[in-house]
Amino acid sequence: MNWKAKTVVHKGTPRIAVYFEKNADCIARIKTFEGARWSFSNQYWHLPDTDANRLHFNLPLASTLIPNAEGIASIETFKRYLLSKRYSPNTINTYSDALKSFLTFCNTKAIKDISNDDVITYNNDYLLKNKFSSSYQNQIVNAIKLFFKIVKESSIEIDQIHRPKREKTLPNVLSKEEVRRILEAPTNLKHKTMLSLIYSCGLRCGELLALQPHHIDSKRNIVLLKNSKGKKDRIVPLSLKILELLRIYYKVYKPQTYLFEGQHPGTPYSDKSLQSVLKQALQKAGIKKPVTLHWLRHSYATHLLESGTDLRYIQELLGHNSSKTTEIYTHVSTKSIQHIKSPFDDL
Repeated sequence: MNWKAKTVVHKGTPRIAVYFEKNADCIARIKTFEGARWSFSNQYWHLPDTDANRLHFNLPLASTLIPNAEGIASIETFKRYLLSKRYSPNTINTYSDALKSFLTFCNTKAIKDISNDDVITYNNDYLLKNKFSSSYQNQIVNAIKLFFKIVKESSIEIDQIHRPKREKTLPNVLSKEEVRRILEAPTNLKHKTMLSLIYSCGLRCGELLALQPHHIDSKRNIVLLKNSKGKKDRIVPLSLKILELLRIYYKVYKPQTYLFEGQHPGTPYSDKSLQSVLKQALQKAGIKKPVTLHWLRHSYATHLLESGTDLRYIQELLGHNSSKTTEIYTHVSTKSIQHIKSPFDDL
């Protein structure tokens, strides 16, 4: 296929950007790569920066990308440890890739000789030099700390490994009018129901796709979210309006295993297809902002806060461990700010 690829830093994370003329066959092919994503702002598909993907697109494998034999064995041991602790597949992949990045940087040293100075050098000469995000750096720190907890002989002092200063970014929030336009845009009943349920219950994408019909408790007007982020169960209230939409949807589609199923009965709807549903809704609604599915969750929380819901309840509804995570929504709520009169008006 006629496509070009190059390594990029996408949102602070190393990725491989793939370019090609719009073609149904190429799009279908790129979607077969694990972790493939489309960037609306950059107009390219991008994949995880792995050795396998570099080889596929004939990109050079620098020596620093290859860990030594001890490092390779250690990464496999680390994966087995994470698996035994029942970490999610996504977390196992993320931590393993992060550890690999660090160990390949230190591939001239034995594991037992790696010190805290090597961590500092790695941060300065690799992460900062290549302008990786603080969130990516934090993933590296998580992986290093966890890995060296299970290493018997080590020169690393785990408590002395410092995290990067947290970026104070605000969540992206839509107005109620924008949300209404997005939810009214789809003509397909399944698409409308999925987007509406995400906003009305403040769900993560994965939580929506994992829902099964029996998780909807119409008698108690709640949705049961099983084994969501952090392996926690929680319940969220179900509005009567969304319940009526769900009943209509259920009669039409008659889902078997999952509430929202893909082309084959009994299989869950894919996250990529759900992202495509949102993209189509945005185009039809005429919204140009780079909205993601998570924006609907952010908007749900902010709109609850603006309507007077106590922050403690919002924390429970969102499934946040810390109240500090939920408090970020107080900084994007416009309820109080709108009552402030600018001195400019009195000039």
